[in-house]
Amino acid sequence: MSEHQKEIVSGAYEDLSAPKVITPKDLRRMAWRSLFLQASFNYERMQANGWLYSILPSLRKIHKNENDLKKSMAMHLEFFNTHPLLVTFISGLVLAMEEAKERIDTIRAIKVSTMGPGGGIGDAVFWLTLLSICGGIGASFSLQGSWLGPIFFFVLFNVVHFSLRFGLASYGYKMGVSAIKNLKDQTKKLAHAASIVGLMVIGAMTASYVRLESGLQLVRKAGDATFVYTLQGDLVDKIMPALLPLLWTLFILWRIKKGSSPLKLVIMTVVFGLVCTLLPVLLKTMFGWEIIDPAVLMERGNLFGQPWGN
Repeated sequence: MSEHQKEIVSGAYEDLSAPKVITPKDLRRMAWRSLFLQASFNYERMQANGWLYSILPSLRKIHKNENDLKKSMAMHLEFFNTHPLLVTFISGLVLAMEEAKERIDTIRAIKVSTMGPGGGIGDAVFWLTLLSICGGIGASFSLQGSWLGPIFFFVLFNVVHFSLRFGLASYGYKMGVSAIKNLKDQTKKLAHAASIVGLMVIGAMTASYVRLESGLQLVRKAGDATFVYTLQGDLVDKIMPALLPLLWTLFILWRIKKGSSPLKLVIMTVVFGLVCTLLPVLLKTMFGWEIIDPAVLMERGNLFGQPWGN
């Protein structure tokens, strides 16, 4: 490693004057440019190029000394990876430290120490909680035949997204280094709370939108009386409503953890549904057995052109 590289790793800036040059306009510009955080994502430095791109105009305002600007740019091109929707908090925090002309190794340490918490909180808040809530509300509109479903999902998600993107840029810059302690103290609590809310939403969506019902029935005759027992109404729903959708969802989750691809699971679900739809028709055609509600069986017979379905 050359002497110049050593200086970049742990050196201080040459010009230590620290005037306040970052304005709200600069923070807004940084937030807009952060949308390209993953535009040149690579497996060597992850988001480093997009990270530098987002804060480069502000770095040019802060570092009038050319050597200082080179040192800062070289440090910010090192490995960086965090949640793309919460990155502006770290950006604002780092810009506050750059403006104060903190040591390069100190800025690097703060940047690295916030990457992990930012990623964890972002996954819990956005992908697990916010995305599920917005998607669930949008899906409920679509299931009712409304064209507002996808639009509502898109608008609601991005209203929250952009509010946080721009708000956290300003918050991170104002808080500066003092935000680090608060972040570390609250990371686990916030991630845990967001995970609980997300799981509750997913549970509610499973009961509402995963439709798996059994039409199997057992007919018994006692003298002139006929008793019909259905698997769904007289057994499964008595144990727990929406038990079958829950079991299917847990089965899919288990297969995902085992490494099954989502595409294979979608195909398997479609095939399973077709088999369960056709099997009663085949049993009625071949053996005359009626294992589901005769009215439903009649509808399926009409669908597949069976003479007994007319």
